[in-house]
Amino acid sequence: MNLEYICNQVIELSKTVASFINKEKINSADVETKSKNSLVTYVDKTAERKIVDGLIPLIPNAGFITEEETANNLGAEYNWIVDPLDGTTNFIHGIPFYSISIALQKGNNTILGMVLEATSGECFYAWEGSNAYLNGKRIQVSKTKTFADSLLATGFPYYDYDRVDKYIALLKHFMQETRGIRRMGSAALDLAYVACGRFDGFYEYSLNPWDVAAGAFIVQQAGGRVTDFKGENNYIYGKEIVAGNNTLFNDLSKAIKDYMGE
Repeated sequence: MNLEYICNQVIELSKTVASFINKEKINSADVETKSKNSLVTYVDKTAERKIVDGLIPLIPNAGFITEEETANNLGAEYNWIVDPLDGTTNFIHGIPFYSISIALQKGNNTILGMVLEATSGECFYAWEGSNAYLNGKRIQVSKTKTFADSLLATGFPYYDYDRVDKYIALLKHFMQETRGIRRMGSAALDLAYVACGRFDGFYEYSLNPWDVAAGAFIVQQAGGRVTDFKGENNYIYGKEIVAGNNTLFNDLSKAIKDYMGE
């Protein structure tokens, strides 16, 4: 299987879908509420169908794990994990920070990841055995060594509020110890920004596989580290993730364990 070729096809497909997304204008009647603070539009659903239809010919026997459930038939060996519009709330409000995220897994291992920032056209990608790239140029995680010199990213949960007090305490800690914290609204892009060194670390909980599978893989291929809050590897399906560069990761992970531990 030529993963580089498949990755290039995924990129071209995503650019076409991003063009569709960016041309659409949303009004309040187009917005559906899946759950509190979890929104979806016809744009999400149509974009996902376009992506699924475009991916099927690349690996005919592959299955799908998709956010909008336009296809959720698991494959025996290969599965695509698709978020057609990560950052729907940003998109609805006209905030230019939303993305298409596509990952390919073989068994339990991710072997390809692509995150396209829909408005800027910045495309982050990697495949098994490759470096990580941004629009054809190799990217690597930062070399920041201390919290004092770091810029972190996170996200705010829209359910599972039982952990909010611990999260706020952790947020306060990082506010005092780092250069700053950003909450941009697309976990896939947050991870991509870790991969290219714009952010030194990222953490969030209440996430889904389509939010993190591609971005986490790109971070790893860019030389970074990714775990769940316990320091284990259940970050794609375990609904929590911490990612960062190698020099800062241990301190980042320890702080999260200290504040978010059960």
